[in-house]
Amino acid sequence: MAGTTGGTRAGAAPADLRLPGIVLGVGMGGFVDGIALHQLLQWHHMLTSTDQDRIGLKYYDPDTVSGLRMNTVWDGVFHTVCWLAVLAGLAILYSRVTHHRRRVWTSRVLWGWMLAGWGLFNLVEGVVDHHVLAIHHVYAGDGRLWWDLAFLALGALLLGGGWLLQRGGRPFDPGAAGSPAAPRPGGGGDAR
Repeated sequence: MAGTTGGTRAGAAPADLRLPGIVLGVGMGGFVDGIALHQLLQWHHMLTSTDQDRIGLKYYDPDTVSGLRMNTVWDGVFHTVCWLAVLAGLAILYSRVTHHRRRVWTSRVLWGWMLAGWGLFNLVEGVVDHHVLAIHHVYAGDGRLWWDLAFLALGALLLGGGWLLQRGGRPFDPGAAGSPAAPRPGGGGDAR
């Protein structure tokens, strides 16, 4: 077995936070969408535009009790997927960071990848659900195309901003004494 120095394998690279950060960001971004847009603002549910969708799903009018029930079931499925993404992201993070776990939460790299994951969620969900399938829109009223495009623009800003934030961070080295590892050559372009 390899020797250890300071609790990590000698010569081991710092923990790669890209995958756990992105997966956490996807889950958390989904929760923001579901809680803010589905529940608090009630602008849409998962199937509120199926009367105009592109795949022929049955319409469940959210203004009726039975329609709201079915939309709520699908919102629950959506939240379950978000919850599983958060759990998976935490499990991956936990497996990669085995020492000084509290310190990882101050890492610009982790938060940058989480923002990038949220942006990725917005872009994929926005393109697939709002434009390709058309099963719902951000806001179903007047100007819905502009709301959908703004959602995509927010996703692009989050993705770009998250990438820049993580790029300016230092890799998280759980074996380093007292502080994260020294900056990587080139400002952190290897995305750890």
